[in-house]
Amino acid sequence: MGLFLSILGLCIFEIVSSIDNAVINADILATMDKKWRRWFLVWGIFLGVFLVRGLLPWLIIWVANPGVGPWGALTASFSNDPAIHEAVERSAPILLMGGSVFLIFLFLHWLFLEHKSYGLPVEKFLSNQGAWFFAIASVFLTVVIWMSLKKDPMMAFAASVGSSAFFITHGLKQHAAQAEAMLKSHSSQSDIAKLLYLEVIDTTFSIDGVIGAFAFTMSVPVIIIGNGLGAVIVRELTIKGVEQIKRYPYLKNGAMYSIFFLGVMMLLESFGIEVPKMAAPLVTFFVVGYFLVKSVRLRAKE
Repeated sequence: MGLFLSILGLCIFEIVSSIDNAVINADILATMDKKWRRWFLVWGIFLGVFLVRGLLPWLIIWVANPGVGPWGALTASFSNDPAIHEAVERSAPILLMGGSVFLIFLFLHWLFLEHKSYGLPVEKFLSNQGAWFFAIASVFLTVVIWMSLKKDPMMAFAASVGSSAFFITHGLKQHAAQAEAMLKSHSSQSDIAKLLYLEVIDTTFSIDGVIGAFAFTMSVPVIIIGNGLGAVIVRELTIKGVEQIKRYPYLKNGAMYSIFFLGVMMLLESFGIEVPKMAAPLVTFFVVGYFLVKSVRLRAKE
């Protein structure tokens, strides 16, 4: 039952956190020839789902455990070698710390600086205080690093890596937004160029889902199955249902609050505060469900 809930939670988290990705993909695909659309939707699934979401979790574990080597990281989830399992367990606080900072920064940026449908009254107020994002994020990072240094200097380093990962991926997304406007306004742009753009933006968005997945489980196969299923569903929504997604304006809010709670759970666990295994999927179900119901009610009023 726990395994099923983890996979289902990962799947839902991947779907709701990839809403922006689905909308961008649909907008660009609408300007492309059918041949290249088909190429992206068929081979793109292999690249985006199996390659990126398959290799990225193992890459993260390898970087956190350089001593086990690439093959050891690859087989860590399947091997019975207690030494490998112990190495991965030792790296858990480091992985969780970096992931928590990344996710909390992601949430704070959305809350203070990004355009949104206001799902809660406080969101409109905070959107008008955008400059505070930089102050709050900086103070948060400083406090986390200071507390981490007392426990393990590598955790402090992981916090700085999580911060750097956020700003790097945020920069890529901003550049992608500019590229999207250019590609949509110049229909003569090569379909190959658009295809390469879609693969790059898909890879960038997949980072959020993979990092957040470690709040659900440290098992790489479970992450691959849950995120992979979610990514396949997002591809189907890109083809058939993106207009339907746009009719539920608060789904993105649900995704971002889920990201915040997952980040907090990862932060607590990195400091040794135990969080129940079922907390991540249950919180995801509740938060996404709440904003889904809120969206449905808004549609009914309209």
